[in-house]
Amino acid sequence: MSELQIGLIGLGVVAVGGMLAYNKWQEYRHRKVAEQVLQSDHKDVLLDVGQDEVCNDDVPAIERREPVLSENLPEDVPPFAQEQDETPASAADGQRHADDADNETFSGQPAGELPASLLDERTEFIVTMELVEPVPAQQILYSQREALARLSKPVHWIGYNERQREWEMISPDSDRPYRRLRIGLQLADRRGPLSEVDFTVFVAAMQQLADELMAVADMSPRQSVLERAAELDRFCAEVDLEIGVHLISRGTPFPGTKIRALAEASGMVLGEDGLFSRFDDDGRIQFCLQNFESTLFMPDSIKNLSTHGLTFLLDVPRVDHGERVFFVMVDHARRFAEALQGQLVDDNRQPLSEAQLDRIKREFVVKPQATMTGFGLSAGSPQALRLFS
Repeated sequence: MSELQIGLIGLGVVAVGGMLAYNKWQEYRHRKVAEQVLQSDHKDVLLDVGQDEVCNDDVPAIERREPVLSENLPEDVPPFAQEQDETPASAADGQRHADDADNETFSGQPAGELPASLLDERTEFIVTMELVEPVPAQQILYSQREALARLSKPVHWIGYNERQREWEMISPDSDRPYRRLRIGLQLADRRGPLSEVDFTVFVAAMQQLADELMAVADMSPRQSVLERAAELDRFCAEVDLEIGVHLISRGTPFPGTKIRALAEASGMVLGEDGLFSRFDDDGRIQFCLQNFESTLFMPDSIKNLSTHGLTFLLDVPRVDHGERVFFVMVDHARRFAEALQGQLVDDNRQPLSEAQLDRIKREFVVKPQATMTGFGLSAGSPQALRLFS
């Protein structure tokens, strides 16, 4: 080892030793200062007064004052002291009112019964979820959106509005917090019953959601859910009927401008789906008018359109009071036939008689709707609108 290396090592040892000595000296110095402070000769006012009261009868007793409201303060209290007393009281009152409002909002009172119009055990697989703390709607809906987007059946989100004391559909645009959730996976629709794959994906998503929200989720057994879905689908197939009354030309095609004028005069509205629709007072479709040919009715092209036929359509399970609606639809079809010089025919293009129209109403409108009522799902009800979509 060279002399230079030895010298450097020596300098390092000296430096380390100096630092250790300096730190020890600083520690000793601070300890002495702390001892001087703790051994101060200043008297403890509170302790000394208490001892004097007990041991010396000559010392006058200190008057004890109870806390009072600002308006009852003695006159000798300066205004500044009154203001100091009032300000914390006001802040405390405000905070107390806010806390009371929060406690009232999420009071933990039992929620009312979930309306079947929102979710029905016969039409949806319902997951019950109770959260420890309320969570904003957007966070709830955002959590499992990617997994649920793969499902072929609709998912319905219902939350309990603590202020209104009622269940409501959760809006994606809402920032309302919810602590009680009911999530429904539809068991069937016009594409068929719920599949086992969809059910598995949904259950996994709900379990993940419960973990993220620190919630307790209650679910029905898998087998019973799939059996209910198959049974519901069989029922839907029996009553899922659409009645069409056709109006065909006698040779001269119907001009699009005249079709539109007649439709709008009858209170029908042209939609983006290429159909004219008539709505009831609640905004539900009663019946539609479509082109008998393949071309759709579109606002920008109907003026140049002509067709040899029209079809009036009644979606039986989606319309309440189907018998009356069928009568109104046939009446409109007759008016169109008179104005356009056309003829009402059946699917085989055979003229429709009064007896045939009456049979169609009885067999394909009244009976299936009676079957739906017997099953507990009335035609045109919110459940029916979800199922037959």
